[in-house]
Amino acid sequence: MTPVQVIIAYYFLAVTISTIVLSLPFTLQKGVKVSFIDTLFTAASSVSVTGLATVDVSQTYSTAGIWVLMAIFQIGGLGVMMISTFFYLILKRRIGLKQRQLIMTDTNQFTMSGMVRMLREILVLIFGIELVGALILGIYFIPLYPNFWDAMFQGLYNSVSLVTNAGVDITGKSLIPFANDYFVQFISILLIIAGAIGFPVLLETRRFLFEKNTLIPFRFSLFVKVTTLTYFVLLILGGLLIWLFEYNHFFSGKSWDFGFFNSMFLSATSRSAGLQTMDSGALSVSTLLLVSFLMFIGASPSSVGGGIRTTTFAITILFIYSVIRGRKHVYIFGRELHQEDVRKSLAVTFVAGFISISAIVIMMQTETASLISVIFEVFSAFGTSGLSVGLTPDLSTPGKLIIIILMFIGRVGIMYSMLSLRNKNQPKNAIRLPKEKIITG
Repeated sequence: MTPVQVIIAYYFLAVTISTIVLSLPFTLQKGVKVSFIDTLFTAASSVSVTGLATVDVSQTYSTAGIWVLMAIFQIGGLGVMMISTFFYLILKRRIGLKQRQLIMTDTNQFTMSGMVRMLREILVLIFGIELVGALILGIYFIPLYPNFWDAMFQGLYNSVSLVTNAGVDITGKSLIPFANDYFVQFISILLIIAGAIGFPVLLETRRFLFEKNTLIPFRFSLFVKVTTLTYFVLLILGGLLIWLFEYNHFFSGKSWDFGFFNSMFLSATSRSAGLQTMDSGALSVSTLLLVSFLMFIGASPSSVGGGIRTTTFAITILFIYSVIRGRKHVYIFGRELHQEDVRKSLAVTFVAGFISISAIVIMMQTETASLISVIFEVFSAFGTSGLSVGLTPDLSTPGKLIIIILMFIGRVGIMYSMLSLRNKNQPKNAIRLPKEKIITG
């Protein structure tokens, strides 16, 4: 098996084990029974950190079950290889060459040099962010809950759910009760960005702030520049467009600050997080289509999110711009992009679009729902966002299976899904055939 095939097999194993554990009686509330397909759906949603649910999590799973869910989407968000390496480090076991290669594949890195040290930094950084978020939200929630420990548990759960972009809700109301609480929304947006913007961005930002070398000027990598620019342009532009689309609809008669903060939160959460402060079913069709587009793009590579990823979208747009300008190569920030990266981005965008459209067409035959509801559900699953207009609980069995597949592909990634079909010993085609022009356009 190739490293990509091994990684995908590990994710399949994670879904299988999660399904078995969530079927055990101690994870369920007394008297509650969940069908196999719904348990599988919940497991796949948690491993892929999507957040879509066919059952009411707060009414279905016990306190132990909630802890199990939190552990599952921690594994799904950080990646199976990263979590397994974490336990290797705790047990002080040697990490071999094969495992380092798998780690490199799972984290989208180009070299095995410094892999374990990088992984240790990521784990410390993510766990640290989750802990700080849990303390801030937990302390803030104290007046809202019966006792101190309930408030701290809610703070911890929401922090982990936001950083891993899981979007699994245990209150049944998501963050809708905090639609007027801009502090909770602001902290939540920061936690969502921490998980979705990409681990390399967090690491380079930390080095820029705390490990400056006065002799050698620090330079951010091209990946970090493109990722950060694309992420924040989509975040801000998406929020402003949502605010504009809902100005005379959902936000009609409401204050400007309510519209601004809730629009920005929806733009942030649509990238992969899934928690919401507004009922998606009450939004206009224009907004639902815009949010579907943002979910299709998803988060950044080497992050907890899904979708085609921000860099893929950016390279596709840059390629189109280069074609319009008559250029043979793609440039950004004074650098020329590799043709292989351009080809991969175009392939990922095309295949992702084809899979999503195919899923929409099939689900229009299997579900009794409007077209916009199906479109929103499909892109939410593929982008591992978890937002829904209420269709998820009413999905048919074929519809649930389609969404499960989309969630899995969205988390693993289109490129890995395609590479998994490649034979390890498949010879490369070194023969160049004669060229001939063909009419296009």
